[in-house]
Amino acid sequence: MNFTLNRLPHYEGTRGPLLLIILDGMGLYRGRDSGYPGNAIDIAAPRNLCRLMENEKIATRLRAHGTAVGMPSDRDQGNSEVGHNAMGAGRIFAQGAKLVEDAIESGSLFEGKTWKKILSNSLAAKTPVHFIGLISDGNVHSNISQLISLIGQCDKEGVEEVYVHGLLDGRDVPPISALRYFGELEDYLGALRARAKETSKKRRYFIASGGGRMVTTMDRYEADWSIVERGYHAHVLGIGPKFPDCFTAISALRDKETADDQYLSPWVIHEPDKPDTPLTQIRDGHGVVLFNFRGDRALEISRAFVEDDFKGFTRKYRPDVIYAGMLEYDADTRMPPEYLVEPPAIDRTLSEYLAENGVSQYAISETQKFGHVTYFWNGNNSDKFNEKLEEWVKIESDRVPFDQAPEMKADEIASHTISALQSGTYKFLRLNFPNGDMVGHTGSLTAAVKAVDAVDRAVGRLIEAVDNLGGTVVITADHGKCEQMIAVDEKTGKPVTGPGGEYKPQTSHTLNPVPFIIHGPDTGRYELSGIPDPGLGNIAATILLLLGYEKPEDYLESIIKIQD
Repeated sequence: MNFTLNRLPHYEGTRGPLLLIILDGMGLYRGRDSGYPGNAIDIAAPRNLCRLMENEKIATRLRAHGTAVGMPSDRDQGNSEVGHNAMGAGRIFAQGAKLVEDAIESGSLFEGKTWKKILSNSLAAKTPVHFIGLISDGNVHSNISQLISLIGQCDKEGVEEVYVHGLLDGRDVPPISALRYFGELEDYLGALRARAKETSKKRRYFIASGGGRMVTTMDRYEADWSIVERGYHAHVLGIGPKFPDCFTAISALRDKETADDQYLSPWVIHEPDKPDTPLTQIRDGHGVVLFNFRGDRALEISRAFVEDDFKGFTRKYRPDVIYAGMLEYDADTRMPPEYLVEPPAIDRTLSEYLAENGVSQYAISETQKFGHVTYFWNGNNSDKFNEKLEEWVKIESDRVPFDQAPEMKADEIASHTISALQSGTYKFLRLNFPNGDMVGHTGSLTAAVKAVDAVDRAVGRLIEAVDNLGGTVVITADHGKCEQMIAVDEKTGKPVTGPGGEYKPQTSHTLNPVPFIIHGPDTGRYELSGIPDPGLGNIAATILLLLGYEKPEDYLESIIKIQD
């Protein structure tokens, strides 16, 4: 394959280094009325970012959700995974939710070898199928409608036992909403049981365990293996506080812990009339499906099930199961080895083109977003394209709740990046500040304001360093979050309040656009290219233009053009 990039005829590119700053979770929002009280960015009034948005010639907004990043519809929020995919690939690929949706609708998922393997084993050996994953319609990690389709197919093909180990969301959906989703699931399972009883069939279809996603099962980047350990032992062995049903479990833990859904402790459903006996355990010969389609928070629990030399924690018991992910979550490590739907094949990313054309690169973030500026940016590829030309740096995240340390590692990321800039080694550098996203998800407006302020201080330091080197800075975000920290009624546009008049926090991503700013010595020669509704996928061609290259023919257009 030819990766040669053609030089622009009338522009040699930026003279100094080119730095891309990704403000994770920092979108643009004003609300229908002025005075919306939940915009952490407006409240923080970040001096450096506001100055850039107001004064730079190239300061616009980009689409970062829905079809602009490969999601099924424009009602779907963006997220860090698809956002970095789009930025790094220069094209839009159908993403996890859309891939799975299409595979279910076409029936190809149910014709796949892995699905057939799991069901044929269950039918022949009379063993259960277990489903693990996030119970919500947030469409970021999973969708309850897809789980219901999988369970329905189990029923159709005659599987007698199905158990759901459900994780509470409260992050990509309202913070207190689990009973709605678990109620929908329980209604469906109950209907299948009732119908089977009428036809004298055996259908033991139940919710078996659960817990909040931020403390149960869904850790990422090896930030805290105890999260996975708690979930694994609850799902596999039924270890945890036991309740007669999921509604009792969720309600009791809310009262006891006074926490949002995402932080509720693991729980287990017990056998009727046997309060000390779990409803089920995952044993040898069972089938296990992780129905989340997003990869970052699916990798560790997958490793716990399939790795022989697993070292994340001590497994009290390791069942010999047929384990499958909804997707292959990491193509390089082949994790998991078996999966239901093929992931998007993203090739010829910006990093690969730059590496093949001798452009040195640097990528940095802290643990929580390191994979996004590397793996996801590179098209779901864990490896560098050229070890000599690329440097990746991961700053270890603090293991404390994000609202307790909203500054996170912004200062350290800036310091390391400034050293890299001053070394003169790298032409294109990219970094991610996770604060707006990770702190924004906690629902704490006060903490989010502090997070924005910390990022702004770091941006100011970086701008000064790049200016001293005659370089150029591009600033954008992968999706919105901390600009909308208070829930808004979709019909009225007014902030949602509780019975006591308190504002209702919003912990999910948003549908808002994100900023796009260029700062540097050549900005007088740049002007917006006029493409309608530019999105994150247009950034790659823009980076190439700033480096003095023509874009590949099938890349989306650049956001800017050069004045002769």
